[in-house]
Amino acid sequence: SKHCVELDTRTANVTVKPFDLDMGFQFELHVTVSGKKINVSEIPKLPIPKDWVRDKLELHFYKTEQAAGGGEIKNVTYNKGSGTAVVTFLRPG
Repeated sequence: SKHCVELDTRTANVTVKPFDLDMGFQFELHVTVSGKKINVSEIPKLPIPKDWVRDKLELHFYKTEQAAGGGEIKNVTYNKGSGTAVVTFLRPG
């Protein structure tokens, strides 16, 4: 855990210490359901790419098929500016 690092003409003694990275995000979604589409609102702005948010929404609503809801996804349209998304399913449910 202790190291000597040479910087130009000086030597520095350094110690390595572990730290925690906050990688997870938890947020609440507000949903309106109709036939084949779900309108999702109040999606918080997250420091991750738009595609990742879209993928997470698709996975969430696909996985809820086993828990009475969700199913196969046709399309997810995400608007980062307004914090909204529309999830379209292949079949109504």
